[in-house]
Amino acid sequence: MSRLLPLSDAAWPARLAPGLFVLIWATGFVVARLVAPHADPLTFLCARFGLTTLVLTGLAASAGATWPRGWRGWRDAMVSGILIHGVYLDAVFWAVHRGLPAGIAALVASLQPLLTAAVAGPLLGERVSLQRWLGIAVGLVGAGLVLAPKLGATGGIPPEALGICFCGTVGITLGTLWQKRKAVSVDLRTNAAAQFVGALLFTLPLALLTETGQFDLSTPLLLGLAWAVFGLSVGGILILLGLIRRGAVAGVAALFYLVPPVSAAMAFGLFGETLAPVQLLGMVVAVLGVAIASRG
Repeated sequence: MSRLLPLSDAAWPARLAPGLFVLIWATGFVVARLVAPHADPLTFLCARFGLTTLVLTGLAASAGATWPRGWRGWRDAMVSGILIHGVYLDAVFWAVHRGLPAGIAALVASLQPLLTAAVAGPLLGERVSLQRWLGIAVGLVGAGLVLAPKLGATGGIPPEALGICFCGTVGITLGTLWQKRKAVSVDLRTNAAAQFVGALLFTLPLALLTETGQFDLSTPLLLGLAWAVFGLSVGGILILLGLIRRGAVAGVAALFYLVPPVSAAMAFGLFGETLAPVQLLGMVVAVLGVAIASRG
């Protein structure tokens, strides 16, 4: 076990880490739904990005971690942060604030690994196998089953919110590819802190230009903010890095597709959000597509 990440120590056995990661990651979409009535989405994310930067900076400083060297190192980290955290989270929170159900937002976001596989060939020169293309096709069919019944229906899925959420998925896909190319030998702790600086610099002007700054300091908002910073932005990322450090990359990719049904179950219990039987079937089909695409 690596001693660099406390979450990979015996205190949290390896067999519990994947399930814990799914539970934590799924709460991100629930947090977006929880805070929607209490804060403007981008204003909330500015607070989240700022506090996360302070926490990660403190952790990196206490560990004596090496910070990015020169402008190029900071630029590469901040571009990753703009795409992975800024574009992606801005889009998800804005879409949920505009009425996109948390479970649907989770499903759209979970298409990211399949989208990555689709663009890896032209952008990175990687060969995508026929099996992976089959998985992509099955996953898209599943997504279609989930989305089709509610598109255009009264009280259904808002098309503009769905489109913005998908744009966020494109953003995190491009950010992942950028990170893969530019962050081969960086310290992940300081790189993450620099990423959130980029996300804050991207989101703050948008919040100032488009929002009123609503932030009512209610109990649900403060609890959601605390969990978003310490549970998601710090805890979830550390667990993810711990899984990858133990060589569980393929397993982590598959875990992302368990997030939508868990998010949907949480949203049903907390907010009464429901899915039709055909939509539940679509989630199962989407998970099957990911399983096919992730094999090997």
